[in-house]
Amino acid sequence: METLLVTGAAGFIGGAIAKRLLEEGYNVITIDNLTTGYKKNVPDGCEFIYGNDFDDEVLEGLKDRNIDGIIHIAGQSSGEVSFSNPVYDLRTNTESTLKLLDFARKKGVERFIYASSMAVYGDQDPDFVDERSATIPKSFYAVGKLASENYMRIFTQFGISCTALRFFNVYGVGQNMENLNQGMVSIYLAMALKEHHITIKGEPDRFRDFVYIDDVVNAVWLALHRKCGNSFEIYNVSSGTKKYVSEIIKMIQKKLKPIDVSVEYTSGTPGDQHGVYGNNTKINKELGWRPFYDFDEGLSLMIDWAKNDVGGGEVDGEN
Repeated sequence: METLLVTGAAGFIGGAIAKRLLEEGYNVITIDNLTTGYKKNVPDGCEFIYGNDFDDEVLEGLKDRNIDGIIHIAGQSSGEVSFSNPVYDLRTNTESTLKLLDFARKKGVERFIYASSMAVYGDQDPDFVDERSATIPKSFYAVGKLASENYMRIFTQFGISCTALRFFNVYGVGQNMENLNQGMVSIYLAMALKEHHITIKGEPDRFRDFVYIDDVVNAVWLALHRKCGNSFEIYNVSSGTKKYVSEIIKMIQKKLKPIDVSVEYTSGTPGDQHGVYGNNTKINKELGWRPFYDFDEGLSLMIDWAKNDVGGGEVDGEN
């Protein structure tokens, strides 16, 4: 049985990935500091290690373990928050990646998958981006993600197959409904259900490309099994469709009827992107991935869950 190390399995994305790996018969070890995640989110059957994945003592404790692959999901995941503590953002998003890559080199780990972000693109013209588009990060968070990708590129020379998955806006059942700093859909939906009022930071013509959690998990699964030797690859994990903030709000208002949800627009946040959406041709052609859920279906599933579980969702350790 192969053993995989998954960081951030106490969070939304990491927990969903760990669950899938267990179901597929892998042995899963996970590291999480529970800063934003919850121990109850770690799937039963995982070996849980409490701590920071950038701490030497945590990695030292794994030196005698046989690990076949690393899926690095953990990290501070808000561009806005990265402005309040850029040094911490650097540690959790870049130093952690570097230390895990060096650990992989020393241990002979052959596969490394990283949760990168659409934030590395910044704002573009045209705004439909593929993996060859320029990277113009607007936040400390995005800078850290891009730096991590470049470290991965270098570490392929040590025989590690490295894959950077640029997640666009991940949403879905199980997302944190308490963290109002990360996750556009979860933020708006939590406000609508709790307060019947949504305060929006920024303009209504901003837009995002949304990807449902199950589709993200499937992208990680396919990346884990790509036949690539010691190459480095980047893939957009995107729907290829833009959704405007104004459109999202109207959909939430309609789906929550008869609840009457009011809306207020305020000033934007530092480093916020106006919007990009992603071309997913490469991941479709090379890995056979395509999104299964469209946004309307995914949002309906999330709302049905959230109505019964506001405040009980899982916290993302990542994206």
